[in-house]
Amino acid sequence: MPLARSLSMTSLNGLPQWEDEDLPVEDLLLFEVSWEVANKVGGIYTVIQTKAKITADEWGENYFLVGPYFEHNVKTQVEACEPPNPAVKKAMDTMKSQGCQVFFGRWLIEGSPYVLLFDIGSAAWNLDRWKGEFWDVSNIGIPFHDREANDAVIFGSLTAWFLKELSCQFDDKPNIIAHFHEWQAGVGLILSRAQKLPVATIFTTHATLLGRYLCAASIDFYNNLDQFDIDKEAGERQIYHRYCMERASVHCAHVFTTVSQITAIEAEHMLKRNPDVVTPNGLNIKKFSAMHEFQNLHSMYKARIQEFIRGHFYGHLDFSLEKTLFFFIAGRYEFSNKGADMFLEALSRLNFLLRVHKTDVTVVVFFIMPAKTNNFNVETLKGQAVRKQLWDTAQSVKEKFGKKLYNALLKGEIPDLNKILDRDDITIMKRAIFSTQRHCLPPVTTHNMIDDSNDPILNTIRRIGLFNNRTDRVKVILHPEFLSSTSPLLPLDYEEFVRGCHLGVFPSYYEPWGYTPAECTVMGIPSVTTNLSGFGCFMQEHVSDPAAYGIYIVDRRFRSPDESCNQLTQFLYGFCQQSRRQRIIQRNRTERLSDLLDWRYLGRYYMHARHLALSRTFPDKFEMEPSAPPKTEGFRYPRPSSVPPSPSVSQHSSPHHSEDEDEDERYDEDEEAERDRQNIKSPFSLGVLPQGKKKQHGEYRN
Repeated sequence: MPLARSLSMTSLNGLPQWEDEDLPVEDLLLFEVSWEVANKVGGIYTVIQTKAKITADEWGENYFLVGPYFEHNVKTQVEACEPPNPAVKKAMDTMKSQGCQVFFGRWLIEGSPYVLLFDIGSAAWNLDRWKGEFWDVSNIGIPFHDREANDAVIFGSLTAWFLKELSCQFDDKPNIIAHFHEWQAGVGLILSRAQKLPVATIFTTHATLLGRYLCAASIDFYNNLDQFDIDKEAGERQIYHRYCMERASVHCAHVFTTVSQITAIEAEHMLKRNPDVVTPNGLNIKKFSAMHEFQNLHSMYKARIQEFIRGHFYGHLDFSLEKTLFFFIAGRYEFSNKGADMFLEALSRLNFLLRVHKTDVTVVVFFIMPAKTNNFNVETLKGQAVRKQLWDTAQSVKEKFGKKLYNALLKGEIPDLNKILDRDDITIMKRAIFSTQRHCLPPVTTHNMIDDSNDPILNTIRRIGLFNNRTDRVKVILHPEFLSSTSPLLPLDYEEFVRGCHLGVFPSYYEPWGYTPAECTVMGIPSVTTNLSGFGCFMQEHVSDPAAYGIYIVDRRFRSPDESCNQLTQFLYGFCQQSRRQRIIQRNRTERLSDLLDWRYLGRYYMHARHLALSRTFPDKFEMEPSAPPKTEGFRYPRPSSVPPSPSVSQHSSPHHSEDEDEDERYDEDEEAERDRQNIKSPFSLGVLPQGKKKQHGEYRN
């Protein structure tokens, strides 16, 4: 038997590398299989799309993504080309010769990875036979009316067929790794193992099927994880066959991974297997050459949001936009899973606090959650038209005023301000003022909702009475559609909108990872998350005082809902008390955390999963070093030495204190930034420290 090759990782220029030079990537092929390859459905698309670059950099021509073929996606996202690998081409040709349409090309995203796309429709005539074969190997029956599960069987059967045709062409090498994401891709894994294909398999669950269903039913999920009758719960929700597909995929995989510690606990109880590796989700971090460019972008896009507010609240604009904060929540319309229920209750309490303390701060809250609508409502469109008309009136009067002032100054005279505006100008301005009169309150939604009376957000707004009254210090706007730069109302893309806001609020009850707060962090915008989200748990592990870095973590796991809501209210009220200088300091700190979320660092966990799969599948060829598992224990961003920019409620009697106060006198941004840079480097170097050199506080300990 040949000597097993040792697998371990080192870090070179921030990118993980193979340590054993005798194990070139040319000896391996990596296939990543998902229903969301070049097909945006949810968050898995973001994971695969953003991770593609670092994986392509590592694997080069030997990295392939496998997904379903949808013509409308391929036309806009994929460039057709010939497979560079003759074995891949031969396997495709074999399948084509038997009536299956297979498409190959480059996905036009960063990294330009190769994609292999199967046309589900062209192979649908095999469905009954493949369902029978799947039953023979797994005893899982798929009902004919479940279109999604039937598509998963076709997609999985095509994937397994392709891997079989490919592996038949190889003798000793290259070895194949197949990484499957979620239950829709799992059938391919189950069939590959049943056929005993020489393929190292990895299965990643981004959220358990049953977990999402149970949480949506407002069940106390996390305190009863060990109490559920899993089969009964899945059967009652008519997803038993899907649950079986997911569970079988988990147990068939050589390596099982999930995206966070909280989902690992969930998977242990729901799927009855502990994950081998936790693979946190990352993002591609693009740093600006100018240090404070993200602060400039915040100011620019905040001004654009302020323009929308001027129109939306015309006739009721009796609050200062300079003292107005913009909060938002965004994501799928899952009222309780995404924490919209708790957020609204906290807003009601925040409104009470701000009114009782007679603060001059106003909070405008956006709910960006897509729902069924007819179109924009008339009142919202009218508001933007009135704003534009007022702007045009002001510009025309300003132009006439400017000419008269200019001519008077040329003559060496100080103009008489009573004469510089004539009667027509006064009339125009009076008409403009009269046009802003409004006999109704500013609308709480920008669109006409199809099922207005049963909408959970609108019903909660009715219950708590946040109707955008003049006396309310918290104003609410539901925008039930994804943002677009072509919108006539709020012409901003999502990224631009986030940069213009002050705080993202995501008090989720069920959130296996949570890309929304992660995206806020990367853009330097503080956010609220929970210890039931993967992102929140990740930040608690890595940052000593998350709130000082603009990551507010609500405890929804060990507190009652009312206590959690009070904690969220205190976070929001504390944020409203900050001075402008404190918010700027906090945004600087938040943006520095983005290094933690860079795929160049987090990609190492996926690399470890691949090494582990190889060592388990081909133990005579690959051997896993005991010290190889990546760990982050002992590594934490320290608490900033300066005064934290998040005052407690009792610190100041007034939410606005002087900009000139020296309370942040000890704040040295360069010193803090350098210390944070050192901390982000420490956990990702696996080399041995030189003898005699002491580990600094916060350095990586293996």
